[in-house]
Amino acid sequence: MRCYLHAFLLFALLPVLYVLSQIASTSLVHREARSPTQEAIHRKSGHDAASVLRRGPGLAGLCEREGFDRGKPVPDSRWNPYGRLSADVCGVNCVVESPLRGQPSGAGKHHQDERSHLAVVACGPRLEETLTMLKSALLLSRKPLHFYIFAEEDLHDSFRNTLNSWPGTTRFSFTIYPITFPSENGKEWKKLFKPCASQRLFLPLILKDVDSLLYVDTDIIFLQPVEEIWALLSRFNSSHLAAMAPEHEEPRIGWYNRFARHPYYGKTGINSGVMLMNLTRIREKLFKNDMTTMLLRWEEILMPLLQKYKLNITWGDQDLLNIIFHHNPESLHVFPCQWNYRPDHCIYGSNCREAEHDGVFILHGNRGVFHDDKQPAFRAVYEAFLKFQFGEDMETSLLRPLSARLQGATSTYCGRAAHLFTKKLERSVQSVQRDVAQR
Repeated sequence: MRCYLHAFLLFALLPVLYVLSQIASTSLVHREARSPTQEAIHRKSGHDAASVLRRGPGLAGLCEREGFDRGKPVPDSRWNPYGRLSADVCGVNCVVESPLRGQPSGAGKHHQDERSHLAVVACGPRLEETLTMLKSALLLSRKPLHFYIFAEEDLHDSFRNTLNSWPGTTRFSFTIYPITFPSENGKEWKKLFKPCASQRLFLPLILKDVDSLLYVDTDIIFLQPVEEIWALLSRFNSSHLAAMAPEHEEPRIGWYNRFARHPYYGKTGINSGVMLMNLTRIREKLFKNDMTTMLLRWEEILMPLLQKYKLNITWGDQDLLNIIFHHNPESLHVFPCQWNYRPDHCIYGSNCREAEHDGVFILHGNRGVFHDDKQPAFRAVYEAFLKFQFGEDMETSLLRPLSARLQGATSTYCGRAAHLFTKKLERSVQSVQRDVAQR
């Protein structure tokens, strides 16, 4: 009888032992297959394989316990922002998205947002300029775009009517927002520099469901697809939360290193006219500062900085960004000047080496040069895009008139460097035309 009992117990335990061994082996396989980045993500999120097995029936339990549907993307706000994981242990297809779109850190198929997300702030007489910038982005980009437009109320209908009249509405979408500042010192924020410019500081707090964002000033013209700068997100390391270009390449003509009365980033400061941001990381970062020994969150640091430095800053919100990244330099990725090419790069002679080699990628007409006669080469590029009509041939109606006009702008140093303005644009137009021909 005792032998029969032992045999019965042995056969009863075999399935249990088999299941336990399978769970253990699955856990080990997935842990061994992770990259160091994935391992760090799992440790930070607290959902490594061991903790998942302790808390419930594999990742199926995790997904269901957190309210996620099987086979559907998990909202970014519910997961660690530093990478994307595919949780397909135990046959569960629970996809977890990261804010860095298109940057898989694990195996498997992932739901991806193919759009580039572009934000701009427009106040006062900036309607036409902003629409011209958006037009340049739409004309050259091959992937879908979403525009986040922050504008004064009296501009909303004009933006909406114009954008709705543009063709290719399947290639872009847009959302229009009012200008909003914290109730405390709202008027002071609005008038800090140019009208509403400091709105950009509050984008991480307003767009709480947006992961990553490209902010640009209104006086920008894209000379290549937006997705090219969007792809720079893939160059962020685990500390980076924003990317900008230096304010100057040549210290002898730099403003910050000669005149600033406040801390600034690096040797010559940074320019915030083109700013690529991981909003989730900004919201989660604890920032070092010179006001307290405590680390402060983004929403906690802005007002104290304004109160401390408002008598010493000249360029408003850009100066505040310089102060923040001076104390947190590890958080900034610096991209070359060709991504934010301004008159400063050619007004005294060419001093942007990357543009001399590859051409200008993004043209920034600060100092009002899109609208006056001080830098005719900049104005020629702006007016070429302003006058171009959707449906026309870009080679004959954009490139040729622009090239002809630039030949008459050689009286200035920037005009003599104007071939750099069309170098990348020509390749971008050719790429667009190839896409059209293949449809």
